[in-house]
Amino acid sequence: MTLGMLVFLQAVLGFDNLLYISIESKRVDADKQQMVRRVGIGLAIALRIILLVVVLAAIDSFSTPFASIHWSGIVEGEFTVHAAIVLLGGGFIMYTAFKEITHMLSVHDVSHDVQHAAKRSPGVAIAWIVLMNLVFSFDSILSAIALTKVVWVMATAIIISGVMMMVLADSVSEFLKKNRMYEVLGLFVLLIVGVMLVSEGGHLAHLKLAGHPVEAMSKTTFYFSISIMVIVDIAQGRYQKKLDAERAHTAAAA
Repeated sequence: MTLGMLVFLQAVLGFDNLLYISIESKRVDADKQQMVRRVGIGLAIALRIILLVVVLAAIDSFSTPFASIHWSGIVEGEFTVHAAIVLLGGGFIMYTAFKEITHMLSVHDVSHDVQHAAKRSPGVAIAWIVLMNLVFSFDSILSAIALTKVVWVMATAIIISGVMMMVLADSVSEFLKKNRMYEVLGLFVLLIVGVMLVSEGGHLAHLKLAGHPVEAMSKTTFYFSISIMVIVDIAQGRYQKKLDAERAHTAAAA
């Protein structure tokens, strides 16, 4: 039962990771994208297990403040390793999503942009996939430790979820490639993930801005926001098809 719960937890928390992997892998040449995704996820699985062992051995140090800011009335907070990782990771994800959104809006010829976009080497792309995978997995590892202390159970859940990610990564990337209009939805989902991580990191650091404490975005609010975005996107897409059909009919009649 515990193993099943951990696999489900890893799968749910890994969806946003799949979006990032898809966005990062498309920066390399098309014939190397599948290899980048699989090698990146494979290395990330191994490093997740290492991170699990490290966290179990030094869990107290992750919750002990190593730096603090006390500018009364402006910024106050005490930063732990956990809070710093979540804050920096969330900030980077927000930056990546915002950069991709603004780039998408500034492009004049979408097909030309796909063929001539700035490329990354497979090694750099794999490194970013592995690094961000660790950021995404940090909270899931801490959640797993709360459920069980049996290392082999947690390691097995990580391996199973990693294999699932390998299988689904290609499908998600192909879907976004064939349905490019959903890239916008995926980027905004990633942006909200970044906001959630930043708010969670600020809460862990007991961060106060202008005397107001930073509250963590609840998972309920997060999933509700994502659900509304998906429903609106589907409804808008269907309505757009009706409008296009109506315009085509009007043009044919004229």
